[in-house]
Amino acid sequence: MQFIDLSVPINESTPVYPGDPKTKIQPAGILEKDGYEDHYVCIGTHVGTHVDAPRHMIAAGKNLDQILIDRFIGQGVYIKVDKKFDLEEIKKVEIEEGDIVLFHTGMSDVYHKSAYYDDYPAITEDIANYLVKKKIKMVGVDMCSVDHEPFLVHRILLKNDILIIENLTNLVELQGKKFKVYVFPIKLQIDGAPTRVIAEIIK
Repeated sequence: MQFIDLSVPINESTPVYPGDPKTKIQPAGILEKDGYEDHYVCIGTHVGTHVDAPRHMIAAGKNLDQILIDRFIGQGVYIKVDKKFDLEEIKKVEIEEGDIVLFHTGMSDVYHKSAYYDDYPAITEDIANYLVKKKIKMVGVDMCSVDHEPFLVHRILLKNDILIIENLTNLVELQGKKFKVYVFPIKLQIDGAPTRVIAEIIK
């Protein structure tokens, strides 16, 4: 079996969305002194590769721990995005109910540069509504966000219980392949959490 890690590392240098608090990692136990190593981690729920639960932008939406576990596993669909999102191009891709759709924009190539937050394409409202009609489980992007303020696409997806994965990486390795997606967020009882995302290549 072949597995591809689609997650970015988490450390104090991990980029954060403008205005969000930076990650802090402090020793809580030192091996040579205490006989064990331990750390205190202060991190935002939307840092690095993470999942947005409906509560992130929907007042009565579910928290992450209220999502059924089967929502985090599904058949993957890879879609390459050239410069901007195009509904007609997306319609050419076979998408089934329960799929996890991953959009490869190439923005992960500039993850540590200002362009990552200043110059990313946005999923359009008509595409979001199309994905809702397809009854998919999740949308994933190699960008800091699926859209820009006022985050209407976030709201369209989340109010329909379509979870959002942001800050993915290594999506290029999925091109032309069949794969299954496994998403493993921390089971926090709030709006979202950092997550490990793995693609299993299907022979």
